[in-house]
Amino acid sequence: MERELIAIRIRGQEYRVRNDGDAESLQRIAGYLNETMAQVEERTGTIDSLGVATLTALNLARELVELREGGGVPADTGRLQQLIELAETALEGAAPVA
Repeated sequence: MERELIAIRIRGQEYRVRNDGDAESLQRIAGYLNETMAQVEERTGTIDSLGVATLTALNLARELVELREGGGVPADTGRLQQLIELAETALEGAAPVA
């Protein structure tokens, strides 16, 4: 199955992400990531994109660890994996699309 290239917008920047799942789901995940990054920026006063991305990744990793250690299994682990991959892409410095 060929992976589709999907345009998503995070913190005002457009990124093209390869996706082999549901495009709507990826958009929701990107929206969740964007909202979480905005919350981190607001709470910490951090404006540096890398700092916000790192703190957001830390928060999302904490949520994941709590789910795993608490015995709670996410309803859709595929969606959670997409969110993790999306955060990793942002941290890797994916080039924004103009």
